[in-house]
Amino acid sequence: MSAQSTILEVKELRKHFPLQGDTLAHSRARVLAVDGVTFSVKEGETLGRVGESGCGKTTVGRCIVALEKPTSGQILFRGREIFTMNRKEMKSLRSKVQIVFQDPFASLNPRWSIRDAISEPLVVSGKFGREVVDDAVRRLITKVGLNEDHLHRFPHEFSGGQRQRICIARALSVEPDLIILDEPTASLDVSVQAQILNLLKDLQQAFGLTFVFISHNLSVIKHMSTRIAVMYLGKIVEIAESDELFANSMHPYTRALLESIPIPNPSLTRVHKRLEGEVPSPINPPSACRFRTRCPIAIEQCSKIEPVLQEYAPNHWAACHLATRS
Repeated sequence: MSAQSTILEVKELRKHFPLQGDTLAHSRARVLAVDGVTFSVKEGETLGRVGESGCGKTTVGRCIVALEKPTSGQILFRGREIFTMNRKEMKSLRSKVQIVFQDPFASLNPRWSIRDAISEPLVVSGKFGREVVDDAVRRLITKVGLNEDHLHRFPHEFSGGQRQRICIARALSVEPDLIILDEPTASLDVSVQAQILNLLKDLQQAFGLTFVFISHNLSVIKHMSTRIAVMYLGKIVEIAESDELFANSMHPYTRALLESIPIPNPSLTRVHKRLEGEVPSPINPPSACRFRTRCPIAIEQCSKIEPVLQEYAPNHWAACHLATRS
């Protein structure tokens, strides 16, 4: 992996939202959705991002594709800070960085045919003539496992899995280098999930794509990811290669997540310490270590000094005063 170039760098990213009803000028209360996140993505890999709902993983993805403007921090695509780009550069970025959302039906205009939905990014780019666009759309629809007859239909005529295939084809239409996959299978049946995940892996290999894969499902994350970043309450608490994280997790929150994965054999049981309490509010998170109020091994230091990500093993980072390999 060392030979791979870095395609994306996120440095000390913060995204704070003012509480509803407060004015930007006078509000002091903020939802700390993302609060100091740093990571990089190598070309051709899949970086999985996992954590409980509300941990900030989707907000990070929306910032990467410039749907949200960060409160502070940097996002660099191929070494270029995206929020300092001019209009022409941003238009070029839009074709290089795409996103596939969780709900495929909400992602498609119900008044547009599938042909229009897939061809629109190509038309907007202004780089292709109509004949080229038509050929590209026909080629893409077959690449995602549908056929040309589907191009004249509308979103309501398809199943959830078919609609997600259409959204993937649309994302591929502008030949991106990086795709943010925001829980792309969460709303689908299990059997359909497997089909979409395998399709994504095939497309990644065929087109040389880089993925940032967002999910709360650890089994899906393990199947898809080269490396995994675990988030808790707006921060990354652990990041490592996929096999290493599952075999030798260091952070107590990561261990709790892994222990929550169901065992497919009903005759087997797993003994573990259950996490106590609720996830704290991102408006007023705990001081120092944000996980300390639920951590089964927390010590006094955890309430006074905020842990930072440190490399405890090769390419294995954790933010914990008591980090040890399991």
